[in-house]
Amino acid sequence: MRPTSGITLGGRYQLQSRIAIGGMGEVWKARDAVLGRIVAIKILKEEYAGDPGFLERFRNEARHTALLNHNGIANVFDYGEADASAYLVMELVPGEPLSAILERERVLSPDRTLNIIAQTARALAVAHGQGLVHRDVKPGNLLITPEHKVKVTDFGIARLADQVPLTQTGQVMGTAQYLAPEQATGQQATGSSDIYSLGVIGYECLTGHRPFSGESQIAIALAQVNDAPPPLPEQLPAPVRALLMSMLAKDPRNRPANAIKLAEAAEAIRRGDVAAARAAVPGMLLHEDATEPMTQATGRMGQPTAPTAVVGGAGLAAGAAAAHAARGGTAATSALPVVTAQSGEDDGGRPGYGPLAAGPLGADDDEEEISEQPRRAERKRSPLTWPLVALLLLLLFVLVGVWLSNSGLFSPSPLPTTSPTQPTSPSPTPTTPTPTSASPTRTTQAPTTPAKVNVIEAAYLGQHYTTVKTELETLGMNVFLNPVAAQTGTMGAVTGVTPSGPLDPGTTITVTYLVVQPPATPTTSPTTNPPTSPSPSPSLTLPNTLGGN
Repeated sequence: MRPTSGITLGGRYQLQSRIAIGGMGEVWKARDAVLGRIVAIKILKEEYAGDPGFLERFRNEARHTALLNHNGIANVFDYGEADASAYLVMELVPGEPLSAILERERVLSPDRTLNIIAQTARALAVAHGQGLVHRDVKPGNLLITPEHKVKVTDFGIARLADQVPLTQTGQVMGTAQYLAPEQATGQQATGSSDIYSLGVIGYECLTGHRPFSGESQIAIALAQVNDAPPPLPEQLPAPVRALLMSMLAKDPRNRPANAIKLAEAAEAIRRGDVAAARAAVPGMLLHEDATEPMTQATGRMGQPTAPTAVVGGAGLAAGAAAAHAARGGTAATSALPVVTAQSGEDDGGRPGYGPLAAGPLGADDDEEEISEQPRRAERKRSPLTWPLVALLLLLLFVLVGVWLSNSGLFSPSPLPTTSPTQPTSPSPTPTTPTPTSASPTRTTQAPTTPAKVNVIEAAYLGQHYTTVKTELETLGMNVFLNPVAAQTGTMGAVTGVTPSGPLDPGTTITVTYLVVQPPATPTTSPTTNPPTSPSPSPSLTLPNTLGGN
């Protein structure tokens, strides 16, 4: 069936105007004649609707999507088939897709980007908690309302994590520009795959272009698998860059553990709590360069700001300076990124985007004057300072040597060696003066106590136990699997995670999951046949079913 204006589907949905065209079908604005409301209808292409196997699986997933209840997910009202074509009736969200905003504005501010990432991640976490993976997260499927709220749409090619893939061998579903490497190589898509796609969106929002491009869909997918994403601009805050690069990690184990952790990290960076962001996403530390000097920046309209940055009250630059000092840096001579808190508007003049709304960070002519101040202070030091320090050190070493010689701790040999028969050996004692206070060498800080890991039981309920086990072990926990037999339910679905809450790394966590036992097959033991996942394909297998932008 070719959709046209004026036709009626299912005896109640009259098509009015086409909203968009995608790789899977067309989206139309329609009027529900029964309830008198305006809805959106996605009509699948005939090549998909004509496959009985695809239709059956799509019906099942339409039912599961309709059960998702979250204000960040567009509601699904109905599903139907007419004239050899299937369609979904969905909530018509006021606003526009993120793709249209990017086409118009090109680049978004860091705070606005983090806000979109956090909202999308919390919506995806609800779907992942039900075992539903979106598999096609892209700007066209993120609707932004006039109140700056995000609505995730189009779970049309989504699949349940505990079911067989929708695609056949050698086929890949999704959009190449936002496709996770494991999807491009034909492996099973997981919640981590959606996080990777969201990372591509964040990269595009901050730079105005996608990290990978090519002459064809296959070339782009190859780049997703083999190439490292180009570095983000250095003008962006370091925590923002670290979070985005962790989302784009090729290995899913190096990405944020789940969508909830990603949302917590994005929200923490927005309010300036970099330590909390690193605790939620430890992979950020893999992408932070401890030796790279951070550039002094200016606030809005090119006005220089004070050396102390203010971001959401806590200060993004203060957190970065503390982390730099903890790694052995010198806070007095390190330039810090400065972002001023502009409450009430963003760089586009729209209210409500929060403290990072100052837009892309950049330097102006005042940067050189600000960064020159520490160097001027150094030049004002007396030229006799270092020779005097060296003389004092030499005198201190001589005094220590005389004292040790008189105390009998050293033999009269001119060499600084001791006899193997001596009962005592020179060792530092509390009473021995040491030159460390004047030594130019850098001292090593005492190791800090490892941070606790916040295990949220609700985030894992309904997921497959192998996925939960991998995520918890990635967080440093010991996992004990507790299978529970049941007559109904989803094979391998997690029903309990104990203990939960803030836990020390290394804590043993019991993961309880269902083992469904069909009542009619005595020869088959469900506990001896755990669900298997398709083995990773060593080579790239891509068809012509990749979606468009």
